[in-house]
Amino acid sequence: MKSIGDHLRFHASALQLRSRRNDILASNIANAATPNFKARDLNYKQQIRQVDGSGPLKATNNKHFNVAVKNPHQTLFYRQPINPSMDGNTVELSVEQLEFSENSVRYQTSLEFLNKRIAGLMSAIRGE
Repeated sequence: MKSIGDHLRFHASALQLRSRRNDILASNIANAATPNFKARDLNYKQQIRQVDGSGPLKATNNKHFNVAVKNPHQTLFYRQPINPSMDGNTVELSVEQLEFSENSVRYQTSLEFLNKRIAGLMSAIRGE
């Protein structure tokens, strides 16, 4: 039987990852005019798979090899610019603003899912 924490863990982890990505994207935007600043980002899909415990392939037998490699130290990557600047800065303000806006909307959506899940659990506890 699942505990209440198990029901909420995935959405809570999704919120943490979205918040972390917002911080990274905000840092990129803040450093748009900093010479030689390299834009970074977080691969959300890869990170949520690690949190969820699922990966592209799972071993179904103890004789199978696990091929989903988890490297927690390589969570960020450098964004490849479409139009690099002359001063070595790889931040493209329009791309960063778009990614930040999309991530913010997805953060709100995750927050709403979590709130609905909590409301459903509270309703079940009260017997409604």
